[in-house]
Amino acid sequence: MNTEMTAVLRGFIAEDLGTGDLTAAIIPVTKQASAEIITREDMLLCGQAWFDGVFKILEPNMAIDWLQAEGTFVRAGTLLCRLQGSARALLSGERTALNLLQTLSATATIARRYANAVAGTGCKVLDTRKTIPGLRLAQKYAVQCGGCYNHRIGLYDAVLIKENHIIAAGSITNAIHIARQLTQVLVEVEVETLTELQEALAVKPDRIMLDNFSLTDLQQAVILTAGKIDLEASGNIRLENIRQIAETGVNYISIGALTKDIKAVDLSMRIQLAS
Repeated sequence: MNTEMTAVLRGFIAEDLGTGDLTAAIIPVTKQASAEIITREDMLLCGQAWFDGVFKILEPNMAIDWLQAEGTFVRAGTLLCRLQGSARALLSGERTALNLLQTLSATATIARRYANAVAGTGCKVLDTRKTIPGLRLAQKYAVQCGGCYNHRIGLYDAVLIKENHIIAAGSITNAIHIARQLTQVLVEVEVETLTELQEALAVKPDRIMLDNFSLTDLQQAVILTAGKIDLEASGNIRLENIRQIAETGVNYISIGALTKDIKAVDLSMRIQLAS
C-alpha cells in the first residue's frame, strides 16, 4: 500500500468514524472475531488492495486470506476471503471496505463486458474522466483489471480539445496549433462532422475523437484518414452497438459508462465472534 493510497483510505475511514464508532464500542476492546466475504451475484473481483488497506489501517495485524485471485470472474455465492482479528476493527471497517470492493468490482465487471464485446476487432475500449470523486485512480485501475484501457488520467497528462475549447480558441486549426506550441504530450481533438474531420486532418493532431458519428460516417472517416491518424469513437455507445462501431475500423472507443453508470456488486460480510 503506497503513501497516496494510504492517505486516501485514511480519509474514507475518517469520513465514517468521525470521533469514533459508538456502536462498536459495545464490544470489548480485546474481543477477537473472524469474518467471511461472500458475493451474492456474478462479478469480476477487483479492489483487494483497497479492501485490505482499510483493515490494515484499523489493525495492522489483521489476517486476510483471499480465496479468489484479483481479476477472477466468480459466480454468485462464492466465498471471496476470510479475515481474523479485532472484532471492533472488523465492525468499524466493514462498510468502508465493502463499499470500495463492491464499487471497484462493479467497474471491472462492466469493463470486462465491453472488452469481450469488441474482442478480435483490434479496437481498444477506453474509459473517461467521468469517475467517482476520490476514486479516479482506483476506478482507472479497475477498468484495466476488466480488460479495457485508460484514456488520460486527468487534465494534466494529455490535451483533449473539445467543442468549447474550439469556440474559445477560434477554430480547430488554431486550437491545435496553440496546443502544439504549449506541450509535447498527446494532442487529441473532438470533431462532430466529416468537414471538421478534414480540417483537423490538415493540422495533424495525434488522435481525433469522432463525437456521435453515425456508423456510415464512422466508416467514411476511416476511409478518409486511411490509417494516417488514430480515430476514437465516442458518444451514445452501448453494449448493444459497440461491436458494430468497433468493426468500422476505428482504433479506440471511449465510454463514460465504464466508471459512471455502475451498480455496486452485492457483497455480504458475516462475522463470528471467537469463543
